[in-house]
Amino acid sequence: MEAPRKSLFDKVVEFLARVEPREQRLVIVAILLLFCVFTGYGSVRPVRETFGTQLGAEATQKLWYFTALFGILAVPFYGWLVAKFRRSIVLPAIYGFMTLCLASFGWALGQSPDDAVVLRVFYVFISVMNLMTVSIFWSFLLEVFDSTQAKRLFAVIAVGGTLGAIVGPTFTRWAVAHVGHSGVMFVGAGFFTLAVILQRILMSGARSRIVAAEAAQTTERGIGGNPFAGFMQVVRSPYLFGIMLFVVGISCITTFLYFEQLEQVEKQFKDLTRRTEVFANIDTIVQVLAGLTQLFLTGRIVSRFGVTTLLVTVPLVMIGGLTWYAFTGTFIVLAIAMVIRRWGEYAFVRPGRELLFSLVDKESKYKAKNLIDVAAYRTADATFAQAKRGLEAVGVTGIKEALLVAVLAALWGINGWWLGRQYRQKAATSIAARP
Repeated sequence: MEAPRKSLFDKVVEFLARVEPREQRLVIVAILLLFCVFTGYGSVRPVRETFGTQLGAEATQKLWYFTALFGILAVPFYGWLVAKFRRSIVLPAIYGFMTLCLASFGWALGQSPDDAVVLRVFYVFISVMNLMTVSIFWSFLLEVFDSTQAKRLFAVIAVGGTLGAIVGPTFTRWAVAHVGHSGVMFVGAGFFTLAVILQRILMSGARSRIVAAEAAQTTERGIGGNPFAGFMQVVRSPYLFGIMLFVVGISCITTFLYFEQLEQVEKQFKDLTRRTEVFANIDTIVQVLAGLTQLFLTGRIVSRFGVTTLLVTVPLVMIGGLTWYAFTGTFIVLAIAMVIRRWGEYAFVRPGRELLFSLVDKESKYKAKNLIDVAAYRTADATFAQAKRGLEAVGVTGIKEALLVAVLAALWGINGWWLGRQYRQKAATSIAARP
């Protein structure tokens, strides 16, 4: 008897990610959910960057203290939520909270477009919550898929986020001149409303189709434990502490490039709408490159060369990019470095980071991961922002500053290499322990 012929859809899916038939529904819903999350955030991200130029680089650097503070405060609160309540309630509720807040900001900006208080509050809010919404998405998928599945599936699922990050800023670039910043906020709110629905569907699929051990019961109760457990988990585990240091490395490079970008754009473009369009253009270029890479290369790279390659490629490239910028100081070189850094983060670094968490326990996937993804990231942002100000105050600018950051990029790469080795050892131990 002949085996049933595969449909064109099945052949395409198998070519891209080797998705098994029982995984297809979950993967498709996960892609759509991440698409909505990133479209919602991607549509308002250029607005946040424009607000940063309105407030000025110095005022924005000060806001990063508040971003770090609220990022830290969010960790025990989120830990308490997932400990006490079912994820089937908590996770959709967080997306619903995003909907209400973005709609509120849209209304406030409609009433007073240049209110400095509204600009500051929005900047801090979205800087914390964008990391939170992405972190909880991957935490749930890490619970649903095992490490072997994650290697096959996470890169193609990440394409949903990349597509959303293309659609969001592309829409903003076209629409901001017509609907203003207020209208863009309401669009973002609409996509997070869809995210609420898709999260519920994803959870229903996880219960009805057991993809990984215990997945059918995973959302039916809180995970228990101490709301502050994430802090101790990171301190006690060299592996988790290493992941935190890796995130600190990302923050170091990102912070330097971010504030250089703010200053360069403020000098180059005086019109606020034009600034928003420039930020949207950069976002679009980054996401197109990242999407193509995730779709056709990332999964194959990790399968053939391992997680280490994902973790060290961007640091190595950044050493060259920062050195180039040190000796030119031009906007075009900065823009190229910014595009490469963000492209590499979405296409290589982010999938690599998520795979690192696939080998830790359930509680760490929610509590320690959220601490690292949100609190540690934003605290590092604030620290490096102030360090940048301090260096510039004592005359370490231009070539010296960029070369110093290039040295830190080298340390970041060494940390990534060490984590890759630890991942291989843990994965080998996990396989050996299976019955």
